[in-house]
Amino acid sequence: MPALSLLLALVAGATVLGLLWRARQGRTAPVRADAPLTPADVGSPVSFGALGTLLQFSTDHCARCPGTHALLTRLAESRPGVAHVDIDITHRRDLANRFGIMQTPTTLILDETGRVRARIGGAPNRAGILEHLDDLTGSAHVRLAR
Repeated sequence: MPALSLLLALVAGATVLGLLWRARQGRTAPVRADAPLTPADVGSPVSFGALGTLLQFSTDHCARCPGTHALLTRLAESRPGVAHVDIDITHRRDLANRFGIMQTPTTLILDETGRVRARIGGAPNRAGILEHLDDLTGSAHVRLAR
């Protein structure tokens, strides 16, 4: 009987932790803006956007990264002045350490000066990104129902 109780407690604990982890995935979390970044800081040949940048960190073995890439590309193309930059950190452990990347995809939303304004761990939420881009760009786009 004690072994069964312990097993049930472990299953319940793992379930709660799993649900908490899942609830945090894809959410846009505001961050304190530090020093601005430049494309050279992340080793990107692509320029940042004039109004904002969606900076995606991915790896070769990430299952969600191609879908995230497609979503962020579409969002950047739909907003003038917003760029999408995808950085593969497979061989750039220095960038993973510098930005505290613990999972891929991880997306940083940069303002027009290159300062990090938000961070998204996991596959991003489209509505959350659009809302944040509207705030950054001062856009008055019609907000869609979530």
